Amino acid sequence: MSKHGKRYRAAFDLTSKAGSVKDLADAVKLVKQTARAKFDETIVVSSHLGVDPRHSDQLVRGTVVLPHGTGRSLRVLVLCKPDKVKEAEAAGADYAGAEEYVQKIQGGWLDVDAIVATPDLMGEVGKLGKILGPRGLMPNPKSGTVTFDIAKAVRELKAGKIEFRVDKGSNIHAPVGKASFSEAQLLDNARTFLRELVRARPAAAKGSYIKSLVMSATMGPAVTLDPAAVTADLSA
Repeated sequence: MSKHGKRYRAAFDLTSKAGSVKDLADAVKLVKQTARAKFDETIVVSSHLGVDPRHSDQLVRGTVVLPHGTGRSLRVLVLCKPDKVKEAEAAGADYAGAEEYVQKIQGGWLDVDAIVATPDLMGEVGKLGKILGPRGLMPNPKSGTVTFDIAKAVRELKAGKIEFRVDKGSNIHAPVGKASFSEAQLLDNARTFLRELVRARPAAAKGSYIKSLVMSATMGPAVTLDPAAVTADLSA
């Protein structure tokens, strides 16, 4: 059986002594202390929700623009007709076009992190569903990535817009920044995401909504938070 290294064990000691953290600011401070890898680790907030995603009226899904971004530079492709290409490029899109990129994707090219498409091209984009869907790249009106306002969509993605969706196990994971971010930046991002998660509560959800809540760095142990205390603080 493999054993954890010294860095992880030292980080685990910190989190185990802390127990369930009631203050989000304290959790941010602690998780930064546990980020001891030699690269800039991603900080993730994970929650287990009191919903049953098998029922359509209990699905939890949304988007939110993090005020300080994710710390990641997204490569954005806009699938649009020629008259929209300049608008896409001016907004910061890395690639823009139609048939040539559809063909490239069909040929195996996927050197992008997000794709925006105009509604009039969804007939062609729909053919790429089996390729883009499993990779989380399929444009979707609910996430704002199928729109004629491509400039707004591209700017939001570049600014740090993230999409969250409950999985089959009733869990949601969302990146809220990098270990190199300041405590204030991570706290602001985490609060922004959690407020949106609370707002996304389905009307059909009964009882406790956020059943468990943790924050962790890529290679570090989870910092356990008290969901009731954190959500109460968000609404204060």
